[in-house]
Amino acid sequence: MHDITAAIHVMTRQGMRHEMMQGQEILQEQEILQGNNQGILQDDNQKNNVVTLAHGGGGELTNTLVTKVFQSYFHSPYLDTLDDAARLNINMEPADTYLLPPERPGQGATAAPGRLQIAITTDSFVVRPIFFSGGDIGRLAVCGTINDLSVAGARPLALTCSVILEEGFAMDDLRRIVASMAQATRECGVPIVTGDTKVVERGACDGIYINTTGIGAVRRHIYVSGANARPGDRILITGTIGDHEASIQVARLGSGFESDLASDVAPLWPLVSQVLDSPFGCDIHAMRDPTRGGVAAALNEIALESEIEVFINESELPVKPQVNAICELLGLDPLYLANEGKILMFVSPESSHRVLEIIRSHPMGREARVIGEVARERRSRGAPGGRVWLRTILGGVRELPMPIGLSLPRIC
Repeated sequence: MHDITAAIHVMTRQGMRHEMMQGQEILQEQEILQGNNQGILQDDNQKNNVVTLAHGGGGELTNTLVTKVFQSYFHSPYLDTLDDAARLNINMEPADTYLLPPERPGQGATAAPGRLQIAITTDSFVVRPIFFSGGDIGRLAVCGTINDLSVAGARPLALTCSVILEEGFAMDDLRRIVASMAQATRECGVPIVTGDTKVVERGACDGIYINTTGIGAVRRHIYVSGANARPGDRILITGTIGDHEASIQVARLGSGFESDLASDVAPLWPLVSQVLDSPFGCDIHAMRDPTRGGVAAALNEIALESEIEVFINESELPVKPQVNAICELLGLDPLYLANEGKILMFVSPESSHRVLEIIRSHPMGREARVIGEVARERRSRGAPGGRVWLRTILGGVRELPMPIGLSLPRIC
């Protein structure tokens, strides 16, 4: 048995194919994905007519699917922000209209008497394997929705839970998953208040799929949105990147590898509330949890929505040695790996160091860092906004594009 770092050296001496027999499934899967991604680039007609795995990867094709299909039909001023949660302005007084127009960037949450602003979000979870180091599909389902509310600046209030089960699914596994969900809700004090269960015949789904919807109350005078990042903002990450997807990769490699790497899946509201309740809460302009597509995808989304240029520093990126090792082994980039317990924050430059101190004072933020900033001016005159640049450790600058496909399907 080898840990991941040692495995790299073993494969260098003996050849990757021989050592990767127990990891053959994941390599075959990546070959399929590479073929899919190449086909997507080469055949626009096919891309437009069928759904591919890459459409679920959280990158450029996911954005195209959302905007060209769902948004074009479901268009509304609330949906069109494309944030992780929709903020709804509710008129509590008797009136013909109870749902009020959304606020504009910089305006702040509606604070007038008789009005309430809530956030609502929904997410589905299909991760494989359903149990992995550091978590399982149940914990992921609770934390993912809690975190989407949190990065909208909303205090999570309640969750719903819908489960689709395959005939023959082990009852002991189901109890283990439900117990894990209950533990996650206790960690942040958010109850599951309603739900639904369906059972389908064998082969109609892969064991278990879970959907959770969350509702939260938006903090008054707080406005965070992907469209609200501003020139000069400092960019913070609350901890090491790539832990979740790398741990899923290890789980799929099989028993031939040992590692102490675990998913970072965690409910982040306790950390976020500590920042928003501070005197610097109004200086948080944008937040995003970098899940599918990783830090690179999340930065590109905010850059596009805010029409800004972003610079990050490779030397400041916090990456665990185990994650670097699995990336070297499989030819991956930590910036494109999914996270389930980290947050990117865009913070005014005057408050960034104080916000960093607050984050580091929390157990989930001890490895937080400032990793970059929003340019005060565009890199070249006349260039379009919405670009991300990486200052490399060698002193160069290269563009960090939105991912087109995906490195691994079903990571969340």
